[in-house]
Amino acid sequence: MPWNNDGGKDSGGGPWGQGGNKGGSPWGQGGGQPPQDVDALLRQLNETWRRMMPSGGGGGRGILLLLVIFGIVWGLTGFYRVNPSQQGVVLRFGEWVRTTPPGLHYHIPYPVESVLRPEVTSDNRIEIGFRDVSGNSSSRRDISDESQMITGDENIVDIDFVVFWRISDAGEYLFNLAEPDETIKVTAEAVMREIIGRTPIKNVLTEGRQSIQVQARQQLQDLLSEYGVGVRVRDVQLLAVDPPADVIDAFNEVQRARQDRDRLKNEAEAFSNDIVPRARGEAAKLIAEAEAYEAEVVNRATGDASRFDQIYKAYLQDKDVTKERIYLETIEEIFSNVEKVIIDGNGAAGSVVPYLPLKELNKSAGGN
Repeated sequence: MPWNNDGGKDSGGGPWGQGGNKGGSPWGQGGGQPPQDVDALLRQLNETWRRMMPSGGGGGRGILLLLVIFGIVWGLTGFYRVNPSQQGVVLRFGEWVRTTPPGLHYHIPYPVESVLRPEVTSDNRIEIGFRDVSGNSSSRRDISDESQMITGDENIVDIDFVVFWRISDAGEYLFNLAEPDETIKVTAEAVMREIIGRTPIKNVLTEGRQSIQVQARQQLQDLLSEYGVGVRVRDVQLLAVDPPADVIDAFNEVQRARQDRDRLKNEAEAFSNDIVPRARGEAAKLIAEAEAYEAEVVNRATGDASRFDQIYKAYLQDKDVTKERIYLETIEEIFSNVEKVIIDGNGAAGSVVPYLPLKELNKSAGGN
């Protein structure tokens, strides 16, 4: 070895000098004794360093080379990698200067700059109005100070809801606020109280829940962005919306009464929807029949009046002919449906042959 300058035979020798048979110490001969000659030790170290340096290693050159090597190694420590699930937060003497996305990046090495790499893709959950006791949603401990809210019509409801969020900007999340998680919780509670405070209790308990969730998520995101919290609200879910426990029985009775009212109202509307169209159809039918009869009577009267006018005009032109024609038409109309027996007036009484009324007899037999 280059530091075994004296070619000693002892196994405990080293760069610090002879160590003795029982294991040397860098500060002197074995047994932990103090060095006898500090100057000799320093000279030996200097000689060892010169042997390790190329070309005998002048003092200035060796130190410069050592500094160059140290600078290269120190500069290479500035490279860092950010995983896909992380963001890089670069600190310069403890002050946040920038946020870097996933990938390979470079920063001024420590101690000038350092990097924090928090996870930003995992979902975070904040419970408001309750606390999960055992991780099971069925075993929740109610926090009445958070859950009880006043509705727009001055009723009280007990609301449990959850906010799901992720870190969107790790630098803002870590350094803009002292307690970002508590800020998110307080802001979410304030937003929900504001929405419930202008919504009637009926909408809160029934069909308005989806709208409340959408409004709460949007307003909460806008408010947190204004504060610069650096988070993205993924969802707001209403887990339970109930009246206070003290009045829930009475409230359930009211709800049942409202359901009965709605059921009876729906039945009445169904009956009305069945009867009214039918009555309207009957009325329209009667109106149509009356209009048709009116048209028929008017047309017949108009025709009769027109025919009478024509006959009257013909009568004025030739009264005898018209009278004769009217007489013949009247006789024809009368005798067209009457059985007739014509007897010559000049014949003797015995010339008429008696006959049996076979037709009348046949009619009588058929009727019996």
